[in-house]
Parts: sequence; structure tokens; C-alpha cells
Amino acid sequence: MLNNGPLTVLALLRAFRWRISFTWLLILIEVALTALVPLFIGFAIDGLLANDTDALFQLMAVLAVLIVVSVIRRAYDTRVFGTVRVEMGKTQAARATNLPVSTLNARLGMGRELADFLEADLPLAMTSLVQVIISVIVLYIFDPVLALAGASAVATMLAIYSLSHDRFYRLNGQLNQQTERQVGILETRKSQSLSTHLTRLRRIEVRISDTESIVYGAIFVVLLGLVVFNLWYATANLTITSGTIFSIVTYSWELVDGAL
Repeated sequence: MLNNGPLTVLALLRAFRWRISFTWLLILIEVALTALVPLFIGFAIDGLLANDTDALFQLMAVLAVLIVVSVIRRAYDTRVFGTVRVEMGKTQAARATNLPVSTLNARLGMGRELADFLEADLPLAMTSLVQVIISVIVLYIFDPVLALAGASAVATMLAIYSLSHDRFYRLNGQLNQQTERQVGILETRKSQSLSTHLTRLRRIEVRISDTESIVYGAIFVVLLGLVVFNLWYATANLTITSGTIFSIVTYSWELVDGAL
């Protein structure tokens, strides 16, 4: 199934394009339905306050479809990427008949990481993008100012990320360099050298963690500011219902959360 070229993400996408595309389609449908749930909850709240159950039944229908799609997607997803891992392993084993077992084992592990990227990491990015888009659209429908505030919050988050990028890059580079020295240090069998190595790893990891804490703290301040502003603006300038307030606050939260 896999040709003789390099085993890359693009090679896997070409070889399993229809299966993976259908999996991603199910993911997009699932994410879209999930993102619309707060809107339908808001409608249901307003309907129940007015003694009207139509919106409640609409919410139940959306949730029922979401459950069906989610179950099908998870069952299909496991089978598709399980097949990808099997074909990757078979191809790697066929190409590595003259390599040591330890080398083949390492390559099998790296091959599984490619499948993990397609199964988890890339869909997660797609999920966040869809969540942000739907949140902006819904907020814009309520009032353009709400969407503008959300877009400004996302832009501020991106600025925070960009300001910390160089530090993350430098610290991760130091961590990788120190990790690469580990085999050589272990071969010396000197306890003092190993202790120094582990201490340096810990020091770098602490710096990375501290930077992440500051970045995420700043981002959550932005998130809090967006929720507070949109809540204030909606109640002070719009004629809204209880359900609308719920939806506005929820989508304001999901907008920045998706951008994380």
C-alpha cells in the first residue's frame, strides 16, 4: 500500500487519503455540532422560560446526532489509524532486514508517532480552528462589537505567543542538546556526571515551565477581560434574554479557549 518513497505525513495522506479524509469529515461534523450546542442551549433556556418546549426538542435532536456521530467517528477512527500503523510497521520491517533490532524498534516507534500526529495532533488543530470560526460567527450575529472584541483578544494572544517564541525556542534547544549528551554520560558510569546532567535538565525544564506559566497567566487575563467586556456590553447595550446572555458568555470563553 505504501510505495518505495520516504515514509512521511504526506506519504501516509496519499496512501490512505479517502479513509483519513472521511475520519476528518466526521471530526469536523462532530466539532461543528459541539460548537453549536451552547447556542441551542440558549434557545432552550428562552423557550422554557416562555413555556415553549420546541427549542428544547431541537437541542435534544442536536445532542442525539452529536452522540451518533461521535460514536461512529471514534469506532472508525481507531480502525483507520490502526491500519495505518500496521502498514507502516510492515513497510519499515521490509526495508530494514539488515538493520539491528534496536534500530528497527526505534523506527517503528517513530512511525507510530506519524500516525499519532494524523490521528490526534492535526485534528486537534482543526478542532480549535473550527471552534474559533464558529464562535466569531455566532458573536457577530449577536453584535459585531462582540466579535471584534473576540478577534482583538485572539490577536493579543498571538502577540503574547510571539513575544515568548524566542525564549521557548532557546530553552527547548538547550533541553535537546542536554538530552543528547545523556548516552555519553551514562557510558562514563560516573555518578557525579550523571547528577550534574540531571540537575541541568531539571533547571532547563523549570525555566520552560516558568515561561509557560507566565504566558498562560497572561492569556487567561485576556480571556477574563473578553468575557467580562462582552458580558458588560451585552447587558448594557443590547436587548437580550437569559439564553442570549448564556450563549454570549459561552462563545466568548470558547473563542479564546479554541485559540489556545
